[in-house]
Amino acid sequence: MNLALKDIRFNLTRFVLTATGVGFLIMASVGMVGLYRGIVDDALLIIETVGADLWVVQGGRSGPFAEGSAIASSTDRRVEGLAGVAEVRRFVQSSQQFPFEGRDRRATLTGLDYPKDRGRWVNLVHGRLLNTGHHEAIADASIGLAIGDKVRLGLDDYTVVGVTHGMVDSLGDGLLFVSVNDAIAIAQRRSSEEVLLARAAGAVSGDRAGTSSVAQDSKIAAVLVRLDPAADPDRIASAIQQWGDVNVIGRDEQRNLLLDKRLWRLRVQILAFTGVLLAVMTIVISLIIYTMTVEKLHQIAMLKLIGARNATIASMVVQQAALIGFGGFTMGVTTAALVFPYFPRRVVIATGDIVVMLAAVAAICGIGSMVGVSRAMRVRAQEVLS
Repeated sequence: MNLALKDIRFNLTRFVLTATGVGFLIMASVGMVGLYRGIVDDALLIIETVGADLWVVQGGRSGPFAEGSAIASSTDRRVEGLAGVAEVRRFVQSSQQFPFEGRDRRATLTGLDYPKDRGRWVNLVHGRLLNTGHHEAIADASIGLAIGDKVRLGLDDYTVVGVTHGMVDSLGDGLLFVSVNDAIAIAQRRSSEEVLLARAAGAVSGDRAGTSSVAQDSKIAAVLVRLDPAADPDRIASAIQQWGDVNVIGRDEQRNLLLDKRLWRLRVQILAFTGVLLAVMTIVISLIIYTMTVEKLHQIAMLKLIGARNATIASMVVQQAALIGFGGFTMGVTTAALVFPYFPRRVVIATGDIVVMLAAVAAICGIGSMVGVSRAMRVRAQEVLS
């Protein structure tokens, strides 16, 4: 006879409610870790998929993913002349808000260096890549655009020719791909009032009438460099650094800048919240097991009176804690897998995290059961008469 199963069957409603509560705590813990992993994946998406070995950015800066970066659009031709360089591409990225069907949509405008880069590295699920360098766009599905939709960006209309999935930035905004030249033109758009004010300011200061407060030379955020397999990255980076006006960042350095600096506080916060949830789970399981043990003190005394060993009684308490913990674990992980795909931010449920969570639940059940076992061991057989 399994005393733990008999007792759970007798108090089935309480067991189900307790396991459900533990399951929601586990789901929240898995969600916290998965949210962090999703944010990291989104932040590293372009770095990992664009296929660049080196990033040439503004001198004295850490690149467009850490801080602002602006270099001359002709920098790619300077880099292209170095031995060992297989391909260079210009890179531009900026946040844009635009109206569509009566609502404001937000996207991160990302420039593709057409015709070198038509977007073959993006996760295209519908439509096609760019076939022209002007007025075509590839939009992520999270923006809410479909193939054939026309959106107003800057002073021109752009037709959506392709739809991607899962292409977002570190903030969760969908990526909207256009050519680099179009991205520069959109970023430099000026209203007529701004042009008139700039001309008036230029006339007052003695500058030529066409001067504007907005810089007119084309600026890009970075140059993406793909090296020959036999090339020495350190030698090429050193040669570019000697120019003095640019900085060179490797792929691993870009990744470390994001994880160890920009996302460091977020990592600590999520780990802290996960720790709080695990502490609450430990307290809940300990209180439930202790309460269940206290309610059975008379029955435990009777078992001792008829000769039941302490190991048998301790096993009953431990099994109850394990059934609550692993029942909640199964419920929590299953619910997480069903619910998290519908969250607005990507939640990545990794197998390794599930294994670690299972080990944490086992440890919590062990700690919680010890509270009940300690109380059960203090019961004397004579207490059955009280």
